[in-house]
Amino acid sequence: MTSEHSPDNKIVDVWVFNGNSSRFPSAIFVSKDKAMQWAREKSLAGTLTKYPVDIPLYDYAITNGWFRPKSEKHFSSEFIGNFSSASQDHIHVGPEDPSC
Repeated sequence: MTSEHSPDNKIVDVWVFNGNSSRFPSAIFVSKDKAMQWAREKSLAGTLTKYPVDIPLYDYAITNGWFRPKSEKHFSSEFIGNFSSASQDHIHVGPEDPSC
């Protein structure tokens, strides 16, 4: 499975790998299959998450109905800058995972 492309052939999403203890991503892939192959080869444990390109995740989650700001803090720079969503397409990978 590869990433989706827009009508003008631009990449619209990528797959981001975060190790279980990582604060930052260690790899970004255009192809989910390539990402899974890499994780398998390296016996990695972590999360592979599909992210949209050129749209902030906060805005993407609101557009898709996954999140509704309900308090003043939901509009703060700190909240928006640290926003994540479990509603995104994601996979937990690890050496014990048969799919990995």
